[in-house]
Amino acid sequence: MTSKNKSSLANTLKLSSAIIISLAFLQGCTDGGPNNSPVNELPDNGGGNNYSGPPPATDDVQRFQTHFWNNVLDKCGNCHNEGGQSPTFARQDDVNLAYAEANTVADLNSPVDSRLVAKVGGGHNCWLSSNQACADTMTSYISNWAGDTASATTEIVLTDPPTLSDPGATKTFPDDPALFQSTVYPLLEQYCAGCHADSASTPISPFFASSDINTAYSAAKSKINLDTPADSRFVVRLRSEFHNCWDDCTSDSNEMEAAIQSFSDSIQVEELDAEAVHSKALTLLDGIPASSGGRYEADAIATWQFKAGSGSTAFDTSGVEPALELTLNGEFNWVGGWGINLNGGSARGSTANSSKLHDLIKATNEYTIEGWIAPANVTQEGPARIVTYSGGSNTRNFTLGQTLYNYNFLNRSTNSDANGQPALSTADADERLQATLQHIVVTYDPVNGRRIYVNGEYTGDVDGVEPGTLNDWNDTYVLVLGAETDNNDKWSGVIKFLSIHNRALNQEQITQNFEAGVGERFYLLFNVSEVIDPNDTDPGVNDAYIVFEVAQWDSYSYLFNAPFFISLDDSYTPNNIPLIGMSIGINGKEATVGQAYRNIDMALDSANYNADSGQPVSTLGTVIALEKGSSSDEFFLTFEQLADQTNVRIEAEPLPLPTPPDANPVSPDIGVRTFEEIYATLSQITGVSMNNANVRNVYLTVKQQLPTKEDIESFLSSHQMGITQMAIEYCSALMDDTSLRSSTFPSFDFNGTVGSAYDSAGRDALIDPLLSRVMGTGLATQPVTADVKTELNALIDRLTSCAGSCEAGRTVKVAKATCAAAAGSAITLVQ
Repeated sequence: MTSKNKSSLANTLKLSSAIIISLAFLQGCTDGGPNNSPVNELPDNGGGNNYSGPPPATDDVQRFQTHFWNNVLDKCGNCHNEGGQSPTFARQDDVNLAYAEANTVADLNSPVDSRLVAKVGGGHNCWLSSNQACADTMTSYISNWAGDTASATTEIVLTDPPTLSDPGATKTFPDDPALFQSTVYPLLEQYCAGCHADSASTPISPFFASSDINTAYSAAKSKINLDTPADSRFVVRLRSEFHNCWDDCTSDSNEMEAAIQSFSDSIQVEELDAEAVHSKALTLLDGIPASSGGRYEADAIATWQFKAGSGSTAFDTSGVEPALELTLNGEFNWVGGWGINLNGGSARGSTANSSKLHDLIKATNEYTIEGWIAPANVTQEGPARIVTYSGGSNTRNFTLGQTLYNYNFLNRSTNSDANGQPALSTADADERLQATLQHIVVTYDPVNGRRIYVNGEYTGDVDGVEPGTLNDWNDTYVLVLGAETDNNDKWSGVIKFLSIHNRALNQEQITQNFEAGVGERFYLLFNVSEVIDPNDTDPGVNDAYIVFEVAQWDSYSYLFNAPFFISLDDSYTPNNIPLIGMSIGINGKEATVGQAYRNIDMALDSANYNADSGQPVSTLGTVIALEKGSSSDEFFLTFEQLADQTNVRIEAEPLPLPTPPDANPVSPDIGVRTFEEIYATLSQITGVSMNNANVRNVYLTVKQQLPTKEDIESFLSSHQMGITQMAIEYCSALMDDTSLRSSTFPSFDFNGTVGSAYDSAGRDALIDPLLSRVMGTGLATQPVTADVKTELNALIDRLTSCAGSCEAGRTVKVAKATCAAAAGSAITLVQ
């Protein structure tokens, strides 16, 4: 392969992301202390540690003092002070001199590339239990200092991968867990089930010692290295970390290694077909990091990126002190590619550190909650608490929640109650919330009130509450993810990113953050030079690649997205090169599912090629199953044809479809209306708006006990009770609205006594218009009108038996009951 001058020839893609950095090292120092820095709301000329030196000479020094210097004094000041180790960026005699020193180790244009970030990320004087969290926090300190100086868009330089190798023979986990069950599992079951089993008294994820062998096998795969059993996490934990040894750690680790070796020895090696047309192979870590840079975060006051991957702490890496660390408890697990999965668990901050949200948001009277989340399902209600800053089930400052397909946003202001009610919710018919990864943003400001954005788009749901101030917020409340503070109203799902800003982001900023994406991503450059030019006759082809953006999507899969072709030689242009039937390979074989690119039939040519950005191959993305783990899985590409080389795939004949089972001969011809249909139907019957406050509150309360399926065989008695409550509330709203009831029942005397109002003519004046609305007229199938009237008249007889002793207002009460009996009956329910 020809070499090239990367500074002049490397193609750069201006993408919202951060480039992998070459680490440069500072002089070492190992002293430091815990982070107890005060909240820095605004530049204050004071400085930390009772600073009494010369004031900041410029506005930039002032920003340096407020956002960086104050925060690193207790972390780096024991060494990097005046008279201490160079660089003296934490000196306390003169903040201007500290500023000059800090500029030698901080990159204000690209904070993530700063040498300070590299050092703490490598473990140098990290003040947290996670080196990654220290690196992210240091990046935020520098970003906050840089302000508008930091480039929102950084360049990604595509360079040759470190190695160029053909796909190798490799072992993969068999689908059947039987071999695992007979080799490794007995040790796990015997010695690890006390913690790593879902049935343990205090279950700890992952559950590789579960009594369910499929669950155990799935959880154990990422801890086993089939190619080098000694490197398996199970072995390392015993041999080097002395974790839960049951006898002697050395002998125990040897026993575990032998079990894994036995498991590995019984697995057949996967070898790629010799006729395959393939690219060179890469692991995920051979790629160029494409972290989620390019975000707007100038006003972020708390940020959680969930990069730790282990432990029980989610670190706030916003750089705004005090750091609002969250303690994870209950049923949770870390998600590969960054994130936490809450399934009955929660993440909680302390009252003291949560108070920074109160202080910094009240100062601006506006805020934003921004997250990348994936709800576990669309059946959660309560609303289930995704993020809440509250004091209990009935008091809060704010809550972002879920009710079925809806996002709910509660905010306490001077125009709401203490519970943040009434809530702003996305419209039922829009079904904005889906059980997939979504970018959700909610904003509040005193001009626009509350707004909701999903995947970068404003939902259009208008806040019915007049905007007020946040003066009534309480600073003793606690921030919780996944549950209410009393552990009720739990929410299940994955949170991959969360940030709280003390400004309301505008549409442009929200779009920018949505497009920046989330999670740990890489650009994988699959070299195809030898396929296109096997005889090495064209030097420009030596740097030819098909590039994917690849992310570990979750703990079980990878996302491959939007491939494009490019040469790192700016002088090269493709000339009508056929590209047909591309597939993704993993560990010596083509992946069995997720092959979204096999229908590609195109040519790489000069008309569609750009020297800077290459030529798009596809706009599609696909998911490939994880096998060994992100550090071990080896990827490559295969082709039916690329240039002059071909290996046409012959698909196997599909198995014949089995004989379908007999249809249920007694399947009912009728069904029932579902919850949202009942809600809308009762509104049409009564003329009462679905947004009536009392009706809406009852609906949200009983919705979970209304039918969710149209199958009549799934109907329960509890469903009928929910329908009855809805009908009563709708009919009460109808009868209490004098204008609406007069137009609906123009001939009925609502002011008369029960004796006069419910004579024969009066009953017809009430019942006939009611049945016209409930039943309709002239339908092919409907109840017999006379039978329904008989039932309603019998009800009226019982309710008016008090005769002359009836209390005041009895006439309207009987009308409500008659309306509810008709509207809440099978007439409304059955369809």
